[in-house]
Amino acid sequence: MARSNSNVQSLESWIWSAACSIRGAKDAPKYKDFILPLIFTKRLCDVFDDELNRIAAEVGSRKKAFQLVKADKKLVRFYLPLVPDDPEEPVWSIIRKLADRIGESVTSYLRAIAKENPRLQGIIDRVDFNATTHGQRDIDDDRLSNLIEAISTKRLGLKDVEADIIGKSYEYLIRKFAEGGGQSAGEFYTPPEVGTIMSRVLQPEPGMTVYDPCCGSGGLLVKCEIAMEDEAKGKKRTIAPLQLYGQEYTADTWAMANMNMIIHDMEGEIEIGDTFKNPKFRSKAGKLRTFDRVVANPMWNQDWFTEADYDNDELDRFPAGAGFPGKSSADWGWVQHMHASLDAKGRAAVVLDTGAASRGSGNAGTNKEKAVRQWFVDNDLVESALYLPENLFYNTSAPGIVLFLNRAKARARKGKVFLVNASQVFEKGDPKNFIPDAGIQRIAETLIGWTEEEKLSRIVDHAELKKNDYNISPSRYIHTSDAETYRPLGEIVADLRAAEAEAREADSALNEILEKIGV
Repeated sequence: MARSNSNVQSLESWIWSAACSIRGAKDAPKYKDFILPLIFTKRLCDVFDDELNRIAAEVGSRKKAFQLVKADKKLVRFYLPLVPDDPEEPVWSIIRKLADRIGESVTSYLRAIAKENPRLQGIIDRVDFNATTHGQRDIDDDRLSNLIEAISTKRLGLKDVEADIIGKSYEYLIRKFAEGGGQSAGEFYTPPEVGTIMSRVLQPEPGMTVYDPCCGSGGLLVKCEIAMEDEAKGKKRTIAPLQLYGQEYTADTWAMANMNMIIHDMEGEIEIGDTFKNPKFRSKAGKLRTFDRVVANPMWNQDWFTEADYDNDELDRFPAGAGFPGKSSADWGWVQHMHASLDAKGRAAVVLDTGAASRGSGNAGTNKEKAVRQWFVDNDLVESALYLPENLFYNTSAPGIVLFLNRAKARARKGKVFLVNASQVFEKGDPKNFIPDAGIQRIAETLIGWTEEEKLSRIVDHAELKKNDYNISPSRYIHTSDAETYRPLGEIVADLRAAEAEAREADSALNEILEKIGV
């Protein structure tokens, strides 16, 4: 294990150094759309070389091996139409030796590879390495040459680096880009410790279907496969891989997810498009497709969906009694989509803004978001809720909550919800806090076993939740200090914003009525 960890750290150090070869660490995230496809292509080239060498050992020469795979492309995982003048040279040497018109040539080579491999179309051929903005190259040939040379210093073949190590290193690179990505980082990256906890608690089993409706770079899907494989180690049976499905709205991020899956050596189907308005995974009858497990970290508090988007839905995602949670936040809209995407025994884990667990509770009158939350509690779909530490996520310092759903709760757990306040289980980091390995294990085991522990976890029955107006925030029920504990400021501000948004909606509706009657 120590040797494996050393290999991971070595590759991570190299992969980040390669990224920084363009203009240093500060500017590296700006070039992620160029860097990720090139490192991915280097892996493809080196694996292709390994496969050619295996065939050459049988037929006598690499020249014959090139001819054979060109005639029968099924002999290799991905066929690369790159043949060096000297067949004994590495395939990557064609890219490494480029001396002029580098951006134009790299673009042509990657598009040629994609043309030969439908699975790579739109993934590595979408980037134009020769692109300009206002007449200025986005990445000039000198910097591109530096990047290619830095990437060339390490071989990424089958015998050089295992799939899990290159996969971890690729995820590391994505995380480093997230650190410098500002507000956009949360659109494609979930902190790994959060994903690990979610996947362990969901306990996916071999062969299960797992779905992420807003998959970003695919990290949560990858974490589920890793959790399943770790749990199955040592068991005397053939391990069937998970069937992984994801949908992503942003084209660049969709490409990133596909590369991430392939470089981890995992099979997955990633669709592109707006899941909320047009979910791509449907049954033959046109109904919403269902899965064994669903994981997601949707963008929090999306405010661009209207009540009409919910009312016009034809996939039965938003049931009577739940439905539209209000214009100011689609958090519970996503929860409803995930619930509708579960099969009869399915389980889900979703990361939400902390306010989603409490907004509207304790307020006079009705609140749409609270009404949806009440529907989920009353229908006994909420199994547990985890309150996370602050400053884990790259696009916000807010703590966040992980909500766990179960459509088939065990009899002993019916009528109850398990709450965990892990706000103190973290270590300080730069630039973000993190949950250490021991903390990950502690939180996951607590959630799996429903183990009550003072200042950490509690089993709360529905009667108590109802008494507290369906506030399901763990911070409301579990105090982590001896001093008098107040509600987190973030929750109070979120409630205030929700109230203001509802007031604006009411004012708008009233004005429409007054205009119609001529007042």
